[in-house]
Amino acid sequence: MGSTRARIAIDAMGGDHAPDEIVAGALKAQEELGVEVLLVGDPQQIEASLKQHTNSTRPEIVPAEGTIEMHEEPLGALKRKPKASINVAMDLVKQQKADAVISAGHSGAAMAAALLRLGRLPGIDRPAIGAVLPTIVPDRPVLILDVGANVDCRPKFLEQFAVMGTIYSQYVLGVSEPKVGLLNIGEEPCKGNELALRTYQILKDNPQIPFVGNAEGRDVLSAKFDVIVCDGFAGNILLKFAEAVGEVVLQVLRDELVQGLNGKIGTALLKPNLKRIKQRIDHVEHGGGLLLGVAGVCIISHGASQAPTIFHAIRLAKEAVDNQVLERIQSKYQKKDRQSAVTRD
Repeated sequence: MGSTRARIAIDAMGGDHAPDEIVAGALKAQEELGVEVLLVGDPQQIEASLKQHTNSTRPEIVPAEGTIEMHEEPLGALKRKPKASINVAMDLVKQQKADAVISAGHSGAAMAAALLRLGRLPGIDRPAIGAVLPTIVPDRPVLILDVGANVDCRPKFLEQFAVMGTIYSQYVLGVSEPKVGLLNIGEEPCKGNELALRTYQILKDNPQIPFVGNAEGRDVLSAKFDVIVCDGFAGNILLKFAEAVGEVVLQVLRDELVQGLNGKIGTALLKPNLKRIKQRIDHVEHGGGLLLGVAGVCIISHGASQAPTIFHAIRLAKEAVDNQVLERIQSKYQKKDRQSAVTRD
């Protein structure tokens, strides 16, 4: 696009707290991350939100008409509302007027709009949502995919998730030699349902995947694995359970550490440590999930996202753009296709 500064299109009308919190997070990211922000949505509402801030740099507003409501069926609503904010935001990426798109609105609509507007990357049958979770080792998160895009999966889908996850782990999370695992009910190769049994062998036989075996539930946050693949049904349950556990831990700390005079004194002394604990386990700090496999960088954030979550979602998008995740995935599958052609010849 002729510039190294990432341009991020944001669905300003998507989410429970839109547009105020979306705008606030976008402004913070524009100032601190050095990105250009395109706020997509109703100009009057966005202008009203902007007036609450005194930022020196004003983001560009891209007009849109309406949004996809949470109760609406995604495909039908997208067709009925061609100028809805999520459609317009996706079109900006398709037209190369933006490098990435972020939405905290209807997740099903965001996925459908990405597929309809951007399409899949060559060689990818199904895109997957990847979520980054903390582990017991600082600065060694684990990438889980899929966490909701595909309820039913075939083994080849999980194989593609593993390839994409490996690339993301290497170039965005900075893991030189990622360890890939398959979510299962036991570590033995003979454990699991038909999908797990068939996928295990496929992952083991693929030289592009650094597969190390099955990952049980207790292994997910152990740092034994850098990438864990699963179908979207299990992955979504896993993600939401992990988020709930993080919220419980934070609430227990708030309730228990302030008990009594010693507790209040101790809490004051431990304030920097508690802040770091929150940063490690609070899902707000991770911004959302990256939709891997579509021909554009797309981040799907929580519907309840507030300004900090949007800020981190923009950071996540910037990292994916800066590290050329799409190009690396595409290159991997183009190379695979060339190798297959040589083998056939």
